[in-house]
Amino acid sequence: MEFLNQLNDQINQALGPMGLIIIVGTLGVTLVAITLVLMLRQPEDPLTKLKRTSTAPTGDNAREKLRQSDQNAQLQKFAKFLEPEDVAELSAKQLMLRQAGYRSRDAVRLYYFAQFALGMLGLVGGLIYTNVLGGGEGMTTQQTMMWAIGPGAIGYYLPKYWVKRRVDSRKEEITRGFPDALDMMLVCVEAGQSLDQCIVRVARELRASYRALSEEFEMVAYEMKAGKDKVSVLHDMGERCGVQDVSSFVTVLIQSAAFGTSIADALRVYAEEMRDKRVMRAEEAANKLPTKMTLATMGLTVPPLLIILVGPSAHGISQLGQMGN
Repeated sequence: MEFLNQLNDQINQALGPMGLIIIVGTLGVTLVAITLVLMLRQPEDPLTKLKRTSTAPTGDNAREKLRQSDQNAQLQKFAKFLEPEDVAELSAKQLMLRQAGYRSRDAVRLYYFAQFALGMLGLVGGLIYTNVLGGGEGMTTQQTMMWAIGPGAIGYYLPKYWVKRRVDSRKEEITRGFPDALDMMLVCVEAGQSLDQCIVRVARELRASYRALSEEFEMVAYEMKAGKDKVSVLHDMGERCGVQDVSSFVTVLIQSAAFGTSIADALRVYAEEMRDKRVMRAEEAANKLPTKMTLATMGLTVPPLLIILVGPSAHGISQLGQMGN
């Protein structure tokens, strides 16, 4: 016990009161780095290598190889650590990243890798700031812990915040551009074009103004050209966008195709509804402006007015007090 006390005193003298935490944190980072290096340098299984070299990439194997060709081989080794084991959680994360515009097969792995890397960098930076650069001098233990661990927590949650902002931004852009897309699609249908041709034309025309919506229509066009079922393609579009107006539009198209009604009539009615919704959103935003302007006006005018009115009186009272003394 006496030896441990002496060792603790020596650590405190050399590294300060947070010396033990520094040592434990350094050891943890070192072990993680060694584990990552060993996993990256892990040799290929001889049996797997033999199968890969002896089997010709034909038929199903060739198609599977083509599907996996755009995946990162380095991230593939960490699939167990960078992907949730729960299928529902993995599907929810993939959907969130697709709604943010990240459609890569490695999107989920890159997301969790970014969380891990930024968290570790923030933790190391916080420890260096509080213990090496002298930022923790004069702080209490609680404040030192906050400055040491806080950057790591911020780095860990930064990718989640960024993806959420991207999702909200894309949803807002899709909501703003969807009425124009419906009007353009209605014009194309009434001109005699098919639904597939309308989608391709709308995707091309919207690329400059509403890029997110254009990408969604392009995805629908590519999937239809690939031979995927039209109902599944439309359902996937509504799920990817995450916007109620798009989901309702998909339902209208599916019902129109199922019951054999005119797509032009359905588009005309729904386009009119979307225009009315856009007008209502504009009126709602305009009605909120007076309240916001009132608060801004009060915040900017009342304090200077009080200073102008009360300032001279306060100065005169202070002068009278000095004359009385």
